[in-house]
Amino acid sequence: MERILILGAGIAGLGAAKACKEKGLEPVILEQRNDFGGLAGNFVIDGFRFDRFVHFSFSKSPQVLEIFNHSAGDILTHVPNPYNIYHRKWIKHPAQNNLFPLGKDEKDKIIHDFLHRPQVDMSQISNYEQWLRVQFGNYFAEHFPMVYTRKYWMCEARDLETKWVGKRVYQPSVEEVIEGSKTADTPVTYYAKEMRYPKHGGFRAFFSELAEGTDIRYNEEVTAIDTVQKVVKTSQGHKYPYDHLCSSIPLPEYARLLNDIPEDVLKAIKQLKCTSGYHISIALKTKDIPPYLWWYIYDEDILAARVYSPSLKSPDNAPEGCSSLQMEVYCEKDQYTEDELLAGTVGKLIEAGIIREEDVLFTHVGFEPYANVIFTEPIYRSRKVVRDYLSSIGIETIGRFGEWDYLWSDQSLLSGLKVKV
Repeated sequence: MERILILGAGIAGLGAAKACKEKGLEPVILEQRNDFGGLAGNFVIDGFRFDRFVHFSFSKSPQVLEIFNHSAGDILTHVPNPYNIYHRKWIKHPAQNNLFPLGKDEKDKIIHDFLHRPQVDMSQISNYEQWLRVQFGNYFAEHFPMVYTRKYWMCEARDLETKWVGKRVYQPSVEEVIEGSKTADTPVTYYAKEMRYPKHGGFRAFFSELAEGTDIRYNEEVTAIDTVQKVVKTSQGHKYPYDHLCSSIPLPEYARLLNDIPEDVLKAIKQLKCTSGYHISIALKTKDIPPYLWWYIYDEDILAARVYSPSLKSPDNAPEGCSSLQMEVYCEKDQYTEDELLAGTVGKLIEAGIIREEDVLFTHVGFEPYANVIFTEPIYRSRKVVRDYLSSIGIETIGRFGEWDYLWSDQSLLSGLKVKV
């Protein structure tokens, strides 16, 4: 039988394994962690379950929904209610058409600039900063999304191109902006109308069934790939021969995994940028927390870009009578000490009166080296160079970091399900 080797037991790798098994093949998955799920996995401490960054499903794919529904069993459905913190004020999301909590002077500046936005042919826009100024006017662009870009994307808005935006950033009409400055009673304009989450087991319960009966070798970090001999070497000193290799390993990692990479491919690898970051998890002995599933933070003195509540996503994520939050700080590893991270996140929530210090049972700090792909100008050409080269030497790449794209969880699963075996 053909030897199928899959690198990574995240949602894409497990999708690839399912596709293989449906064709009568018996794939082996190598996973560097001691559990499956990857970035969509979770961890449990003292009865509190935390995902690795915020995860929900709003998939409309019948193929994905069939897998998610069958695997998760009971599923909770939420109507999105995201909010923002701006100068310590709670503002409904998206802020551009929910300006009501702001002072009159600031609202006047935003509306004035919105009405006098630069008139530019969209075909002439070359970066995200220009796009923001044309969409929202200078004042709002500079005080809201450009600030958030630094916190979330780890770069300036001018460093990003714009094809990734799609429907992710709401573009209101003049009437919506003015109306949202007068009243808090505005319709929800978030791009997804409902969010789904497993009642038990965290987000990865949506695809945990795919891991059952699959030959997953844990704690097997890939250290080298010999595409001539068709052998993968791991940190455990093992060698795995293969006939077909499918990988969700992030594209930049191949610079250390392969020998004799052509210079143009190495150059392309160096041009691929991504965010990394810390998740700071908070366990609380109270249920008195903000009622929002997740919220964005524009204040730069607070390190976190985004906060969500695992216990609001599902009560199963926290013990009875308790609640939880997780804050996301996007930065390089060791950019802050743990004390600085906690002071700039948990400490800031306490200072703002959002949580009480006496209610904190424990905090946990975790780091993810790959969080999201950064869409700098060279991304499309560079990732094609790298993926075409990997394909030419027999490595099929899948998933968010294998395709090097802004893939949601369902898209990552579909990426694996489409594996060519």
